[in-house]
Formats: sequence, C-alpha cells, structure tokens
Amino acid sequence: MKLLKTKAGLTGELTVPADKSISHRSIMFGAISHGKTTVHNFLRAEDCLSTVAVFKALGVTVHDDGTDIIVEGKGFDQLQAPNNMLDAGNSGTTLRLVLGILAGQPFNSKIAGDASLNRRPMERVMGPLRKMGGNLQGKTGGEFPPIEVQGSELSGITYEMTIASAQVKSAILFAALQADGLTTIIEKEKSRNHTEEMIKQFGGEILVEDKTITVSGGQKLTGQEVTVPGDISSAAFYLVAATLLPESDLRLNHVGVNPTRTGILDVLAEMGADIQHVALDKKNQAADLLIKTAALKGTEIGGEIIPRLIDELPIIALAATQAEGTTVIRDAQELKVKETNRIDATALELNKLGANIEATDDGMIIHGPTPLHGGVVDSHGDHRIGMMLQIAALLTDETVELNNPEAINISYPDFFTDLSSLI
Repeated sequence: MKLLKTKAGLTGELTVPADKSISHRSIMFGAISHGKTTVHNFLRAEDCLSTVAVFKALGVTVHDDGTDIIVEGKGFDQLQAPNNMLDAGNSGTTLRLVLGILAGQPFNSKIAGDASLNRRPMERVMGPLRKMGGNLQGKTGGEFPPIEVQGSELSGITYEMTIASAQVKSAILFAALQADGLTTIIEKEKSRNHTEEMIKQFGGEILVEDKTITVSGGQKLTGQEVTVPGDISSAAFYLVAATLLPESDLRLNHVGVNPTRTGILDVLAEMGADIQHVALDKKNQAADLLIKTAALKGTEIGGEIIPRLIDELPIIALAATQAEGTTVIRDAQELKVKETNRIDATALELNKLGANIEATDDGMIIHGPTPLHGGVVDSHGDHRIGMMLQIAALLTDETVELNNPEAINISYPDFFTDLSSLI
C-alpha cells in the first residue's frame, strides 16, 4: 500500500490505544482471581484477543459488552484442560506468560502460535519453569512452539535472570503464585513491572527491593476494576513524528508513564525533544503529553535503560536518522528475537529510504542527519516495523510503498485512521 504523506506537522489531539502489556495481564489476572474483574479501556487488537481466546479455551468466562471486558474468575484451581491446542496467534506475551500458568496446573496442555511466533525461542521461559518442577517440551524436544506442558506441582526457587525480560520474569511470577514456598527473582536490569504491580492490585503480597523480587505461593487473588492507560509504545510513533515534522503541536491523552516503560521519553529529552507532561493521573500512572517540533542531536543508548525502551528502538532509530551527529544503540540483543530480527529489519528498511545505519551484533550505529527518499519497504510481518516505516514516509515528499501492512493490526488496527486525523 502507498503510505500517507503530509506537507506539515502533526496538530490536534489523540487518545492512543490502550496499553497492550496491561491489557494482556488484566485478562490473565482476572482469570486466576476469585470474583469479577472489569477491564475499562481494553485494547481490542489481535494480540490481546489471542489472550482472551486462550483463557476462554481454559474454561474462563469472558464477556465483552462493547465497552468493558468482564472476566468471571474462579482462581487457579478452576482452570480447565483445553479440548484443543491453545492458539496464541502472533503474541509472544500470551504464549510466554501463559506457560507460567499452565506449568502449575493439574492437567496437560499444548500451546503454539502463528508461523512467526513458532520461530521465537521459548527456552528462556521453559528453563526457569523446569527448575521449579515444571515439565515443558518444545517441538521435537527443542525450544520452539508448539510447547507441550505436563502439569506439575511446583516449588519456589531463587532465580538470577540471565537477560532483562519482563516476559520471562512474569512467567516465573505466575508459576510462583502456584508453587510451594518462596520464589525470589534477581533481575539483571529492571524491566517493565506491570505483573508485580498487578499482583498487588489484585490483593497479593510481593516484596520488591531494587532488583530483587520475592513472592510466596498459595496466595488467593481477588477480582478488581482495571483502567488501562494509553500505550506509550503506540504513542512513540507520534512522539517522534511530531518532533521531526515542522510546525507540530500535538497532545496525546492519558498515556501510560510507568517509569519502567518511559525510556523513550528520557532518550528523546536527551536528544533535545520538546515533550511536556500535564494532567498527571498518579493512580493509573498516566499523563497527557504535549509535543512540539524540535531539532535533535545524536546520543548513546545502552545499559540499564534498554529494557525500558526495547519496543521503541525502531522508532528511536528513525529519529536518530534526522538527528545531528551519530547515535549508537548497544546492549539490545533482545531485538533479534522479537516478531522479527528488529536490528536487521530496521537497518535494512530505513537504508532503502536513504538512511545511513550500520547493524551491529547488539544494536545499531546511525549517522545523521540524512534526507529520506521514496521506495518500496516491508514490515517483515512486524507491527512496530510497519508503523515506523509509515512515520518515515512522512519525512519525504516521494512515494513510499509498504508491503505486508496488515501486520500493524497486531497492536494498532486504527493506526492509519488516527494518523490521518492529525495531518
């Protein structure tokens, strides 16, 4: 498809889609809690609907009344053996986190996803779950889906994370809630903490001291009302577009600003962006963001900030192509095992449009500023690559065509409609 063009900046205001990470977890916590959970502002994108479908297949009643999602939770012990293989679609979050729930159940199950998800490694989750007593095997005994889970009695462990991954951490926490004794997780770097926060929100006890997390098994969680803020990962595309395009004046309403997710705001501020926080909602960790055009300069991105912006690195790379000087991204090996190898895909596709990016083993070196031109690019079946390329298309007067645009529906079905309302 031919991508949208504009002669000027982004103006007006927009409420971005609900946070994907919190939407997933709201269904999971509702399912394993006792009583009704009502989810306001749920993200009805393909990934999150995959989570809904998985828990329906596990015997959980989930209603969508058109406004809210209502989950009728009966606790861990009332989940039911599925009749068929569980389907996680394209959602790595669904598959990896659900493994932590399935591992402690008294029944056997099998879970897989689409062709893309079935190429993503699962040993990083299965390894620690096996240490807890879980019995999980990938296809032909390997680490790729379909994953067979033979339900087992789990025991608490002390586990030192080898990578900074909220998905791995969350799978262990879901298993720990079912395990005998205490489980302690020692993080390599702090990753997004939605699971820890929601354990507390649903009435559980969890101790977090810097990078050490301790939780006991056998806890009873209680259904809650959850209001999902806007997803900063979706807001990221507008943050960068409004910063780079001339005469922008944009307001993004009720965006989640959980500190474990706001690395992109810190990096853009370091590069010189003009982004203000107003209307802070402390309870839901959200704020309105005001963005105006600004000139950017190159920077270095690495170390402990990486887990706080891992999903935003493709759009940050685009911002860096228009910044003065060189930007270096390092310590981002995790990008290689997302929906696609995002290091290679970002460099390949932006270089087609005139960028000067060198892919490295753990990141990118981006030389800027470089004017972009038209061309034919590909999402590689990755929603974030697809949206990043649409923002790149706004920076050139020439035509940019995107192959496989449907990947964007994974997280943001209304992306093109919302963007066109601002240009």
